[in-house]
Amino acid sequence: MGFFSKDIHSLDDLFVHTLRDIYYAEKRILKALPTMVETASSATLRQAFQSHLGETEGHVKRLEEVFRLLGVEARTVKCPAIDGIIAEAEEVASEVADPEVLDAALAAAAQAVEHYEITRYGTLIAWAKRLGRNDCATALQRTLDEEKAADAKLTSLAEAQVNMRAA
Repeated sequence: MGFFSKDIHSLDDLFVHTLRDIYYAEKRILKALPTMVETASSATLRQAFQSHLGETEGHVKRLEEVFRLLGVEARTVKCPAIDGIIAEAEEVASEVADPEVLDAALAAAAQAVEHYEITRYGTLIAWAKRLGRNDCATALQRTLDEEKAADAKLTSLAEAQVNMRAA
């Protein structure tokens, strides 16, 4: 099923499709974060990635709960956006020799991921409310709040430490 698939006939269908998209993204992020933890030279950045790994495991569980609330199968649909963001991060990281510059690249890549997630969760919350699914909106809002906090933490880390060291 493509994003603008003929299988999407209603906002309900679009909501479930987009849940499956972000479910794929969260699972893909779970696979990428351990490498980021290992690759970062800054202990603070490593800790931020490690902390977000635990949060991401919670995001996956929360999405599975939303699927359960909806009575639909918790499955993924391929998310080319997150695949592209992660591929770009891996490509840039492979071209950086200086560990401090690499930390800046990793922080920027992580923020690109966070921004994608923030847009998806914001949209899903709006749709859940429109569909009268405040139970789903509440669960998704918790994740959105965590994603925004992770982005703010990365911004603070980049501005206070990582970017200065890279410069």
